[in-house]
Amino acid sequence: MATRYAHTNLIAHDWQRLVAFYTEVFGCRAVGARRDLSGDWLARATAVPDARLSGQHLLLPGHGETGPTLEIFSYDVVHAQSPPVADRAGYGHLAFEVEDVSASLAAVLAHGGSGLGEPARTRVPGTGDLEVVYARDPEGNIVELQSWH
Repeated sequence: MATRYAHTNLIAHDWQRLVAFYTEVFGCRAVGARRDLSGDWLARATAVPDARLSGQHLLLPGHGETGPTLEIFSYDVVHAQSPPVADRAGYGHLAFEVEDVSASLAAVLAHGGSGLGEPARTRVPGTGDLEVVYARDPEGNIVELQSWH
């Protein structure tokens, strides 16, 4: 059976705020219907008793109409976690290739995100020159902004 990457899920305290952020800052686009899901099937699949969630899939830029999506959902009850750090085990960050790292960082900040690192440049042997910075979306998730030259 063939395998195809489908989506990455991001659980948000306020899914609508994060949908607006990723749409306005990175050009993601809502695809498909808004999801309002609940029922025994969801509780069984997620192991979350009485699970109920709402959200939206966003088509990621640069991959066409059938590309992978960023699925941003909020459960009725969202358990808090400590802010992610770059060297924590597990999923680390979302990365976007941008034309201008500084301008993209300014857009992140203007739309409710925050800085994490500071822009840096390096030569990656066999690949090219990289400019990169880590930032946070409005809920503290890490976003990498990278530009290859």
